[in-house]
Amino acid sequence: MADKKSLTRQQNDFISLSEALASAHHRFSLFDAGFHRLSGSGLTAPQAKVIFCLGATEGLPCSEITNQTLITKGTLTGVLDRLEEKGLIQRWGDEEDGRKIIVDLTRSGQKLYEREYSKYIKFLQSPFSGLAARDVAQATAVLKKIAALF
Repeated sequence: MADKKSLTRQQNDFISLSEALASAHHRFSLFDAGFHRLSGSGLTAPQAKVIFCLGATEGLPCSEITNQTLITKGTLTGVLDRLEEKGLIQRWGDEEDGRKIIVDLTRSGQKLYEREYSKYIKFLQSPFSGLAARDVAQATAVLKKIAALF
């Protein structure tokens, strides 16, 4: 690996940016997972992502759940299996496209969503309370630009 001193200022700035992004993602993921451990819901972070994704919908295809939660297809299958075992979701084949599986919350899943989602959002918002609305808007815009690069 090249010595940081031999890199250009632009390369060093990029390294600083990538390290800051990785650190923020890691810390946010740990904070997020902490909520699920402490909430008493009995859900893992990926299970909660699926429940929260499905809340206020009439069901979604697996591909849309993958897109919204960023859970890979292979991992999603196991998450759905465990949620189904807990009686929180149901799955069925799409009548128009037999290859497509639709996932929806059961009554128990909907109750869990209604009980947990607002608490989850409040928990996630708490560290951001010290940021001005302008800072939040700027950070959001920059992160959207970065995401669009990929």
